[in-house]
Amino acid sequence: MEEKLSTVAKSFTPSPIQELSHLAQRCSAINLAEGFPDFPAPAHIKTAAVSAINSDFNQYRHVQGLCDHLALMAKKMHGLDVNPLTDIAICCGQTEAFAAAVFAIIDRGDEVVLFDPSYETYEGCITMAGGIPVFVALDPPHWTLDPNKLLQSVTGRTKAIVLNSPQNPTGKVFSNDELETIAGVCRTWNCLAITDEVYEHITFENEKHISLASFSGMQERTIITSSLSKTFSVTGWRVGWAIAPALIASAIRNIHVKITDSAPAPFQEAALTALRSPPEYFESLRRDYESKRDYIVKLLAGIGFKIEFKPQGSIFLFAEIPESCLLSDVEYVKELIKQAGVVAVPGRGFFHTNLTMKKISQEDFSYQERYIRFAFCKSDTTLAAAAQKLGELSEATGCLKLHPSDT
Repeated sequence: MEEKLSTVAKSFTPSPIQELSHLAQRCSAINLAEGFPDFPAPAHIKTAAVSAINSDFNQYRHVQGLCDHLALMAKKMHGLDVNPLTDIAICCGQTEAFAAAVFAIIDRGDEVVLFDPSYETYEGCITMAGGIPVFVALDPPHWTLDPNKLLQSVTGRTKAIVLNSPQNPTGKVFSNDELETIAGVCRTWNCLAITDEVYEHITFENEKHISLASFSGMQERTIITSSLSKTFSVTGWRVGWAIAPALIASAIRNIHVKITDSAPAPFQEAALTALRSPPEYFESLRRDYESKRDYIVKLLAGIGFKIEFKPQGSIFLFAEIPESCLLSDVEYVKELIKQAGVVAVPGRGFFHTNLTMKKISQEDFSYQERYIRFAFCKSDTTLAAAAQKLGELSEATGCLKLHPSDT
């Protein structure tokens, strides 16, 4: 039956995160791989969702009040003037909002610039639309953007630049100078930007999230995508949105309607309650995640991981395997599951730099097999259990074995 599959379908394989999660389940391992919380969502928004269901908001529905409040937030947070009637599309999570945005603007042969490492979904959406992903490698260990690399990657075929800040998997918050560099390229080459801002409320210490759309000349060329999922610990509700110039927002809505018709009605109602949460909620969220970040950084550094870059935002830590360890990232994670009962994600799945370029480039890309992503959006109980299991390892350096086990 394989010949019946489309070329696109054949090009997609199961996510390594999913495969390792299945292995972790078989081994009853603690899951620090997937980026979803294992603690309860806030009570007030669960109550709102139940109330909406009981009030029979259970059919196809568009909640205009949600758009109205998102417009108010865009003005308050970023100084953006957004028309809630024309500039916002409610979708089934940020993932659909991003996909619909790509389908709305990308034609076959269009080039789309992304920053590497990056979340794997972006490339898949661009490929399905017929676009050509062009990856610009950020420089480890602090994942800085080299302006020259970006400039060398832009051509007359570049249609858009994708920006995720705070970033998955590194936890990087792009600096003001880096954002201005990206904005400058967009203005000079008259290309669009698609931003993924799902971690906008999860930044640490003195870092603040700045939307690329807030820079001069950028609101009219930026599609902001975000969602309820990470800020309110409801990754299964699938409520997200795109904020864009009216013509593009209309195209995104049309694509959304053709694919899924409507985001879940009762959860749209609850989303409005969530976004109206007081400032204390968002500060508590930021403070709690900063504490979890500090906990996992100390834990992994204590068993030999190289932590040269502490996440500035998001819910992930991108840690480098101890220098004394000869295992690759994939081998290490498999041994981590088998020996310690803890699962994380091999970093190579987030790197996409063209293999041919690696061979001809003078740049050393070997670091791409040396990183592992840990999700710290877990309960204190889960993190403590992971700490206990990792602490029981016999290798004080954190390298489980010099060679993979035969089991």
